[in-house]
Amino acid sequence: MTTALHDALGDYLAMRRALGYRLVRPEKLLNQFLDHLDATGVTIVTSEASLAWSRLPAGGDGNWWAYRLSVVRGFATYLHTLDPATEIPATDLLPWRARRASPYLYSTADIAALLTAADSLSTPLRRATIATLIGLLAVTGMRVGEALALDRADIDLRRGLLVVRHGKFNKSRELVLHPSTVAGLRGYLRERDRMHPTPTSPALLISTAGTRLLYCNVHWTFHRLVQQAGLTARSASCRPRIHDLRHSFAVASMLDAYAAGQDGQTRLTLLSTYLGHVDPAGTYWYLSASPELLALAGQRLERPRAGRS
Repeated sequence: MTTALHDALGDYLAMRRALGYRLVRPEKLLNQFLDHLDATGVTIVTSEASLAWSRLPAGGDGNWWAYRLSVVRGFATYLHTLDPATEIPATDLLPWRARRASPYLYSTADIAALLTAADSLSTPLRRATIATLIGLLAVTGMRVGEALALDRADIDLRRGLLVVRHGKFNKSRELVLHPSTVAGLRGYLRERDRMHPTPTSPALLISTAGTRLLYCNVHWTFHRLVQQAGLTARSASCRPRIHDLRHSFAVASMLDAYAAGQDGQTRLTLLSTYLGHVDPAGTYWYLSASPELLALAGQRLERPRAGRS
């Protein structure tokens, strides 16, 4: 295949990133799409070729197929301005069915089981890195992408601070760390430097090759650990995902606040800032999956009514 499509992809990604988009997953998918075109001998983006690639793997989830096609559609729209022969896949080829997963709230025992399962990974550095990632997500509620984007320079162990520089909507924030978290990070860095003293990336969490972790690899590894830990789906829409460590942190934080007799609304506002939400309403959705938490909130609302006729 001519390099024209690959060159066009580089220009497309550069243009989108100049507008503030990160496009980590779309870049990976679009390169896979171009490899598919190359393997099938197709030299121009067509609706037929786009649909055939998007419906891989066979028997996959319909929403995943629709997402893959939407990524191709954006690139095809850009290509069409350069070459009118490029076909833009119609939006109704693979309709998107909106479906929000129910949060899988991890217990302390669940997280311990995941960390134990991480001990089975192939190399000492991989074991230490994945265990540190899971622990960091569980005690900070960071998004997975935020954790993977952390550089070593973003951690101030002396002051117990972590700077999230690549949050949603390109917003940055500082997170205060518990002393036990600081100790854990210090131990990881000590082991990391011993096992890989000259990484090629400034990333805090590195692979065995010394590079920044890739989301797709982390997702695959986490799925494997879930199976080894014996964690199973609670319903068709409630399956253990790595992102649910964020939900679990939010719920646990509010339960701790109620147990300590603190004002729930004040804690919710602080928690929203800590999680990097623009609107506290986004944090509330994280909490709505916990019947225990909603019951406690209801009890607090009822207390002012005590003694009234």
